[in-house]
Amino acid sequence: MAALTLVPGPASALNVGEARALIDKAIADVNRVINSGKAEPAMYKDFEQIFVRYADVRYIAQSALGPAGRGADKAVMGAYVKAFQGYISRKYGKRFREFIGGKIEVTDARPLKSFFEVVSVAYLKGQAPFEVRWHVFDKSGKDLFFNIIIEGVNMLAAERTEIGAMLDRNKGDIGRLTAALQKAG
Repeated sequence: MAALTLVPGPASALNVGEARALIDKAIADVNRVINSGKAEPAMYKDFEQIFVRYADVRYIAQSALGPAGRGADKAVMGAYVKAFQGYISRKYGKRFREFIGGKIEVTDARPLKSFFEVVSVAYLKGQAPFEVRWHVFDKSGKDLFFNIIIEGVNMLAAERTEIGAMLDRNKGDIGRLTAALQKAG
């Protein structure tokens, strides 16, 4: 079995305008949900749909799991990715709930290494504006984001640490980690 490479490939088919357009659409959907007035559980389901539509969920989940996932069979990884999808949607959905009554606007986009970075500014009531950076590539054949940096906190790096700690608590068992993720977030 070949080792999984988690380094973004060249962003040759994707351009700055497409990366920016992807995040503009994602932000429009996030803004719609945070200002919808829905109850939290309904909002989390909406955030999960947004995550699935605009993020490279498999890449993010595999990157967060790290080397432990390389030898896992397809069914175990599929279940883990699905559980991770719900976990990350709930976790970041709670963060986006803080944006109710606010808005997020894209301000810039630029090539960065082998991907694109789209910069946005979040405006929350009663708080100073802050940056939200989105990393976008087309590694899976679709334009998708694979990282978000909110107020300097790198989602991918934070989740590598969090998932690693959860895996350790579950004695390295991805199946047990998957069960824990279904309740977490």
